[in-house]
Amino acid sequence: MVMTQIGVIGTGMLGYAICTRLLKSKLKVIVYNRTKSKALDLIDLGAKIVETPKEVALNSEIIFTVIKDASSVNAVSFGKNGIIYGNHKDLVVSDISTINPIDSIEIHKKFSKYNISMLDTPVMGGPKAAMNGELILMASGNKIIYKKYKNIFKRIAKQTFYLGKYGTSHLIKLSMNMQIAFLAISISEGMILAKKASIDPKRFLKILNSTYFKTGMSENKAYKMANNNFKPTFMLKNLKKDLNIIVSVARSFNLNLPITRKINSIYQNADHEGFGELDYTGIFSYLNKISNTSDKL
Repeated sequence: MVMTQIGVIGTGMLGYAICTRLLKSKLKVIVYNRTKSKALDLIDLGAKIVETPKEVALNSEIIFTVIKDASSVNAVSFGKNGIIYGNHKDLVVSDISTINPIDSIEIHKKFSKYNISMLDTPVMGGPKAAMNGELILMASGNKIIYKKYKNIFKRIAKQTFYLGKYGTSHLIKLSMNMQIAFLAISISEGMILAKKASIDPKRFLKILNSTYFKTGMSENKAYKMANNNFKPTFMLKNLKKDLNIIVSVARSFNLNLPITRKINSIYQNADHEGFGELDYTGIFSYLNKISNTSDKL
């Protein structure tokens, strides 16, 4: 059997960008997306689009799963026409989804029953970073498998980190997304306070970015926030999902993370109020809306 080197399951914003990067790197890619129409543009770049995860597995050495949550990973892996039904010698699944590390360990155990190797490989960076091969990839699982495919990971990531046992990289990824949520709220409330005092929020940002406390977010996305541009690269509802997972993971460790729990409730409310389809920085718009009615927090 002639193998297609890489499979990709899930062509949302990040998955689509990863596919594009791999194809432009002259690699062969076979793709499945639940809504097939959202993947069709990739055909022009050389991708093969198939009808089931099973077909992806049959024609791949390594499969990237880039999907929403653990239940979706389970569905494409073990459900009808799932990955396990296309199993063959040396098949590897590299899960880029952001999921609970406990769920990831369980998924790994299920794959092991079919002699399928799995790596946790969540990434930091959005679609633009993926397109430019500038993601940060965090891997955990079998180190030999990681080393075998490291050159492929380097096609999409400028740095890769091997972190050891299964679940570790998902835990670090969730901790990273916690920082994103905190920063978005901190910048938002700083701009709201400045505006209330009749100070141009962009002036606030200029001063902030002249200090030690500047961040990539304050230097880039914050200016889009100030212009009410919330075109999504990572939807608010997805960050809300990740915050839910963080709270759940903390509970499993008997940890109380009071600020995370509070911020989680803010993102939950924002999604409930209809801001979920915006970029995660749309939290600025939600906070601006309720800034004079803090009891609603």
